[in-house]
Amino acid sequence: MKILVLGAGRMGHGAAFDLVHNSPDVDAVTVADFELKKAEEVAEKVGTSRIDAHHVDASNYSDVVALMKGHDAVISCVNYWYNESLSRAAIEAKASLCDLGGNNYVVDAQLALDNEAKTAGINIIPDCGLAPGMVSILAMHGAAKFEQLDEIHIRVGGLPQNPQPPLDYQLVFSVEGLINEYIEVARVIRDGEIKTVDSMTELESLEFDGFPPLEAFQTSGGTSTLPDTFLGKVKQLDYKTIRYAGHCEKFKTMIDLGLCSSDEIALSEPGAIATGFRPRKLFSELLQKHLPADGPDYVLVRLEFVGKKAETQAVASVPDKDLSRLRYDIVDKQDEKTGLSAMMRTTAFPASIIAQMMAKGDVLSRGATPQEKAIDPARFVTELGRRSINIHVSEF
Repeated sequence: MKILVLGAGRMGHGAAFDLVHNSPDVDAVTVADFELKKAEEVAEKVGTSRIDAHHVDASNYSDVVALMKGHDAVISCVNYWYNESLSRAAIEAKASLCDLGGNNYVVDAQLALDNEAKTAGINIIPDCGLAPGMVSILAMHGAAKFEQLDEIHIRVGGLPQNPQPPLDYQLVFSVEGLINEYIEVARVIRDGEIKTVDSMTELESLEFDGFPPLEAFQTSGGTSTLPDTFLGKVKQLDYKTIRYAGHCEKFKTMIDLGLCSSDEIALSEPGAIATGFRPRKLFSELLQKHLPADGPDYVLVRLEFVGKKAETQAVASVPDKDLSRLRYDIVDKQDEKTGLSAMMRTTAFPASIIAQMMAKGDVLSRGATPQEKAIDPARFVTELGRRSINIHVSEF
């Protein structure tokens, strides 16, 4: 089995590591990046003759197709705006592709390629990182335990082990992806209907053992295709991002001041040359300059399910007191031995697992399909466990 990893950033490194060190069926790995040096550095860090570094420009369609050919599957770890073009290239190259997602509109465009992907005999599976991604498959895993499922609530966050002011946050993935999550609308199921709500709203407190006060709030993208998949099956479904308490109010203030706007404005300082200026571009640069990155981290995941299990179905006429509540918790932390962050492990490893399942044909169907419909949840959870990404299950 030969797998191609596009992008040699944090997540590309994590995916390459998993393919080489945790995946005995993988014979060869190619890691490719616009900057060949970055790809070579990843290959060196992974440290094996089974990995090869390559230069590629993700915007050069013909070069991408040529590179994809000969690979059984491709993992896109580049910026989300390339993923529709990469999906078309994968269809032409007849190589299955999964990616880390990041934008609902791009995902819709990818899923519209279903017939072409089926004709090519491949899979296109978007949004295969942490959230969306791993949590979407865990939602299916938990849902299968219920005869009647009413609610699914998903909470996920990447947190620094040593939080620093002013935001108590560190960059663990693309800053552009972070801003998108915070400013675009979130899709949820409310009272059995798909609705949208504003990000950075509906703030709540939550607790994880051993952690200081935490909060969670609505953000975009985390539910991905889950509202469509569970429409008509549950009454409530939502996703919120976990941060240390106080983060939401501080960041929302900057959004309200217009710092995340992509609208062009003119500088009005006396004597200045009037030029077009986009606040979001400057804000992105400032976040990258002033926020820490790559420090020791945690990833917290919580899924809560509410409904009636088979053994309680007989008393369905009795109201809420007979509802079963199931909770999945994951607390992952940076691996000191390998140096891989918790975010790399919980984002890149799931994508690697899915790429291998596609390459081996261990998927439920071919085509362009949401991961929760294409991946066997039980097999996926088993693979997570092999990588010491463990789920603590509780009922209450």
